[in-house]
Amino acid sequence: MGNCFSGDGRGGRPVGGAAAAAAAGGVGLKSGADGAVDLFLKSRCLRSPYTQIELSLSATDLCDQDVLSKSDSLAIAYAKQKDGKLEELGRTEVILNSANPVWTQKIIINYQFEVLQHLVFQVYDVESVFHNVPAKMLKLEEQQLLGEASILLSEVATTPTRSLTLNLDRKENNETHLRKLGKLNVCVNESLGSKTIMEIVFRCSELENKDLFSKSDPFLLMSRKEESGVLVPISKTEVKKNDRNPIWRPVIVNLQQIVSKENPLAIECFNFNSNGKHELIGKVIKSLAELEKLYHSQHGEDLFLPTLVGNDYEDKVLKSQIFVERFSQRKSKTFLDYISDGCELNFMVAIDFTASNGNPRLPDSLHYIDPSGRPNAYQRAILEVGEVLQFYDAHRRFPAWGFGARPIDGPVSHCFNLNGSTYQPEVEGIQGIMSAYISALHNVSLAGPTLFGHVISAAALIAGQSLSNSRQKYFILLIVTDGVITDLQETKDALVKASDLPLSILIVGVGGADFKEMEILDAEKGERIESPTGRVASRDIVQFVAMRDAQSGEVSVIQSLLAELPRQFMSYMQSRDVDQLN
Repeated sequence: MGNCFSGDGRGGRPVGGAAAAAAAGGVGLKSGADGAVDLFLKSRCLRSPYTQIELSLSATDLCDQDVLSKSDSLAIAYAKQKDGKLEELGRTEVILNSANPVWTQKIIINYQFEVLQHLVFQVYDVESVFHNVPAKMLKLEEQQLLGEASILLSEVATTPTRSLTLNLDRKENNETHLRKLGKLNVCVNESLGSKTIMEIVFRCSELENKDLFSKSDPFLLMSRKEESGVLVPISKTEVKKNDRNPIWRPVIVNLQQIVSKENPLAIECFNFNSNGKHELIGKVIKSLAELEKLYHSQHGEDLFLPTLVGNDYEDKVLKSQIFVERFSQRKSKTFLDYISDGCELNFMVAIDFTASNGNPRLPDSLHYIDPSGRPNAYQRAILEVGEVLQFYDAHRRFPAWGFGARPIDGPVSHCFNLNGSTYQPEVEGIQGIMSAYISALHNVSLAGPTLFGHVISAAALIAGQSLSNSRQKYFILLIVTDGVITDLQETKDALVKASDLPLSILIVGVGGADFKEMEILDAEKGERIESPTGRVASRDIVQFVAMRDAQSGEVSVIQSLLAELPRQFMSYMQSRDVDQLN
């Protein structure tokens, strides 16, 4: 997972992907030390980094290539990269003399919600002289291609049966053969470990003061220790301010992340620093089984601190202790379980039409529609989010609004239907959003100010109506804006009310504005939004990111934003106590 940090006592160290680029000063995510701190705190680790799934393959009516027998078939799965290259994910065993093979060898891959994962499957007839060669050692150029098929992983993972049947075809001389070459059935199943959930509550006592004029601000980071000694972050707690004897909210992990209950885990206690250089207070190395024993014994475990003595590090045992206040294990439904059971994700869009975007007819405007077809920043944000979410909505009818503009002969509106309709905000598909957006640019005058409260309330109204009608839907509102809001208190009030609904809000900042003030909407440092009346949001539903022309590393900032959605979805399901399996 590219958005985690591991602690080594010298502060946060980024591990790959967008987080690493951002922490190193990359463009896109929150920049500089504040960005690194925010990423460390959020760390993208409150959910499983990826859901590990098994691909089961079978085929029917394969064409015969052998003269006196059926084909001796082998299936291979590939991931298709952005540049079109194929990366092999795994291959099955060879099944002899069968036109309808059912391969038993599973292909293990990681499901990533935030990425469009293009899969390509190829089925080969293995020549008889190679029957004694292990499948993984076979040279494909020496075998005969029977056919191939492709699919997006999200297409098959979102079906009720989690399976799809694909037609096999084959290209010869750059032409695709449409004759019957057989069919390939693809089935996906999650590993059992992803459904086994552990909930752990940690407490520490007598932590050392690391701050000069106050008590420490501690948080815990839990990491899996690999055989090589490398620590792989899997979960973390919130920060407890000025607290030498903290008790944190529950840490939730699944067995898939841990691998086994006997695997050693590093539990590190850090003192939070706003400059990103978090100090290691102390640590312990314990397996899940040992943590469970610690809970039943109600004894504490001494923290230790690696200390340099001469040229070597020695573990200095501290007076500080860590306790396990609660340890429970249960079977839980996963994100994909809900999707397979019929729960849909409904995409909604709100676009900023304020005058600060510039005249849409001029090339320097953020709303400029390039005749060459190159999408502007607004279009890119909508496309990157929409192309992922569309597969989770069977009907693909998306509400789309604009705000901060003056319709022809009318007052400034802070929530108008993008399609021009008086009553109906929905459009057909992602292309419908694009068409309505371009049409709106010709039919409204850019104005202002920048207000979010109205569009958030409109989205919350739809989510609330769906909830009252007992529909299995979860809504994602994408707000794309070029400036800082002027209705902060009204927006906070709307967000607090919306936190009880099946709704998440993604805010993408475009252009060169300073969006630092916007980060207050994205619950930093574990602190939830509070309304003007003192009511606190029941859960974190907002993610904010500033999108620049450059992208950070291999994962775009939009993808890092989307990576949070399954966690927010599950937090809503858990808040309604509907996540446990029977």
